[in-house]
Amino acid sequence: SEAQIYQPVLQPSEKPPSTGTYLLNNRVGKPCIKATMGAEYIVTEKKKTWYFNLDPSSVIISGSCGEEAAVLSLLLPDKAAGLQFTFRKENNFFYVTNLTAHLSPQPVFKTYSGLITHKKLFTAANSQSFKCKSVNLLLMSTELKIKLVPLQMQAFSVPIAGYGPEVECWADFSKRLIPTILGATVVGLLLIAALTSLFIRDRRRHGYERL
Repeated sequence: SEAQIYQPVLQPSEKPPSTGTYLLNNRVGKPCIKATMGAEYIVTEKKKTWYFNLDPSSVIISGSCGEEAAVLSLLLPDKAAGLQFTFRKENNFFYVTNLTAHLSPQPVFKTYSGLITHKKLFTAANSQSFKCKSVNLLLMSTELKIKLVPLQMQAFSVPIAGYGPEVECWADFSKRLIPTILGATVVGLLLIAALTSLFIRDRRRHGYERL
């Protein structure tokens, strides 16, 4: 009998991807990269959009660990889909400098691939972790986007359990800050209105006393 080849099936509608935690150890067994995320492939073919979620239970983890560069590779069986993150450490910070992605799905029967290079994505200080609950949508090519949500990762100085102190992404910070600013603005406007009302009443009372 012929061996079955693993081939992702594109879906016409999207649903939240399952979250998986991926850990890569160095040669002496210490963690050098840890990433927790949900990953979704978004394919555009002939003006139609298709979706595929990476299944954490099917992912094969590999990569390499160096002092200033490290690679985390996430592959599905038969290399049907993959994500590869290249991390770099510089001036007590780490970041993702390259990201590659590919997907060979049904029913299209072609390979979609893309590359983001020479960037500083998901930056955090050494011994800290980058965390983002908001959607990270990455344009890999004209036909392929990658959505990462949620996302937390740490490289080089990685604790055995959990993550280091979290560095919040700008999108999460903005979502948290804007309601606070709006709330403070409303309180300020109400206070101004109250003080104005008291001032007007006080002036009217003094006017009546003169009469």
